[in-house]
Amino acid sequence: MKRIAICSLVALFISCAGTTNSDPASVAEIVAESFYQGKEATLKKHTTPEGFATFSNLQKIFAKPKGSESNFKLIDEVTEGDVAWIKYSTSYDKTPGIFKLVKQDGVWKVTVRDPKEKAPL
Repeated sequence: MKRIAICSLVALFISCAGTTNSDPASVAEIVAESFYQGKEATLKKHTTPEGFATFSNLQKIFAKPKGSESNFKLIDEVTEGDVAWIKYSTSYDKTPGIFKLVKQDGVWKVTVRDPKEKAPL
């Protein structure tokens, strides 16, 4: 009986750990903070390969000192199937930013958008 209870608890923790930061707004906040704070491993985890390549190149130019507060604020969010758009502001930039996210294997990841692509925000 103890073994069943322990296995159930372990399964519960594993399933809960998989759903952490699974909504587009949470992922956008993680990416914005990791981008400006120079956290490449976190940035890579929450972006597509194309997104990571673009952000890591820009990150070297725009990185802020670690520990600075981002004051991330969600302005608007639109989800259309497996694509989401997040408009946000941070203390790092005077103008709001827009992230395009795609759902890959059930996980939201920030990706690059085509320069001609219009965000529905």
